[in-house]
Amino acid sequence: MHDILIRDAERSDFDDVMQVEKEAFGYEKEANLVSQLLEDESAEPIISLLAFKGDEAVGHILFTRATIDGNNGSPLIYLLAPLAIKPEYQRQGIGGMLINEGLRKLKANGAEMVFVLGHESYYPRYGFKQDAGSMGFAAPYPIPEEHAGAWMVYPLSSKAVNRIKGRVVCADALNKPEHWRE
Repeated sequence: MHDILIRDAERSDFDDVMQVEKEAFGYEKEANLVSQLLEDESAEPIISLLAFKGDEAVGHILFTRATIDGNNGSPLIYLLAPLAIKPEYQRQGIGGMLINEGLRKLKANGAEMVFVLGHESYYPRYGFKQDAGSMGFAAPYPIPEEHAGAWMVYPLSSKAVNRIKGRVVCADALNKPEHWRE
């Protein structure tokens, strides 16, 4: 995929971001969530990346700030939600490019862990460890036992996952039970 450009999404890219989200999911829910997260001060600092093929925005990924409940000295942690690729560009490696670029940026910014509630066969390919709950990181809302593996963590530093445990607290816009069902 040498013809894919990934860059930080700017405010002026808002329409492109919304278009990618709507096409990728086929409905408005994720686009509305992304719109809310982009305005949510509790989500900052945000990492929002767009993938382009030529002039067309074909993919988007959003990482928002999270914390560990009750821990003011919480390490810098993030939540990946959502990852969106337009249907005609799926299964071409663009999602992986966005994930890898986001993880690289987060590590450079000093982030120590990234969490995701996502496809159990997809995210482990990029280093995410399944069932973060069993490692001492409860999701913001309970995850049904049959989907426990979908709650995952990516350790950006070797000691982060051993240093602190607790319930992950996400940005206000994402902190609603309907966003935590598979």
